[in-house]
Amino acid sequence: MIKVSVLMITYGHENYIQEAIEGVVMQKCGFEVELIIANDNSLDKTDEVVVNFLANKTVPDNIIIKYTKHEVNKGMNPNFLWATQQATGKYIALCEGDDYWTDPLKLQKQVDFLEENGDCSLCFHGANYINDNSEILSIHRPLRIPDNFKFGMKDAILGGGGFITTNSMVFHTKYIEKFPRWVNDAPVGDIPLMLVLASKGKIGYIDQVMSVYRVASVGSWSSIMADDRQKVKKHHYAIAKMWSEFDKWSHNRYFFYIIRKKIKNEWHFQKSNLKFLLGNFK
Repeated sequence: MIKVSVLMITYGHENYIQEAIEGVVMQKCGFEVELIIANDNSLDKTDEVVVNFLANKTVPDNIIIKYTKHEVNKGMNPNFLWATQQATGKYIALCEGDDYWTDPLKLQKQVDFLEENGDCSLCFHGANYINDNSEILSIHRPLRIPDNFKFGMKDAILGGGGFITTNSMVFHTKYIEKFPRWVNDAPVGDIPLMLVLASKGKIGYIDQVMSVYRVASVGSWSSIMADDRQKVKKHHYAIAKMWSEFDKWSHNRYFFYIIRKKIKNEWHFQKSNLKFLLGNFK
């Protein structure tokens, strides 16, 4: 019986995907794991790398790899939502195709934590942020850690997408069996997922670095958005709409936290616009 479903969405990750897969395959755990790789019709050699890995690498008996290459590009969030629908495990873990795990006991530690802490819907840990040259830029961990290592909705809202590194997440599958409509319409997948999970329980934290997150890697969202102001503008207002829809869905329970978050987002957006405009005068 599958205990953990690992979701690995990928697009344009030919240089990274093998390392991502190996980070899952090296896991030492006392349960069965399924790795669901969802290739969003990559135009590079991602498919070739995955197929070659499956044909030539030995995989532990307790790890099953399920690979799909979509015939038509779905987009990042639809591909993620599709992958969640394929999961059969009690828990779900995430690792996108340009990131990787570094601790072979990561899954065991996080599953143990969730099973020992029934009030938690989600568990995450620290991560190294690296650039495309594999140089460590920073260690990503919460600035303030509660004595019980458990966070709540306030932290999820005010922290936003930067609060939790996606590839550090392990959570209960039962809490996402049916997403609210606003999640399906959102321009990103990580923030809505975190918010839904935070509405179901506490967010547990393990203060260990167990994964690597690439910043602005080739094919990443940040690299695609970097030089396109129209995309940045569209994304900004789509995020603002997402927060408004979440506010309605949660019956205004977190209204003041959401307002603070939207004001902060607007400040960063206008600041980036000014920086872009000043840069064009040089």
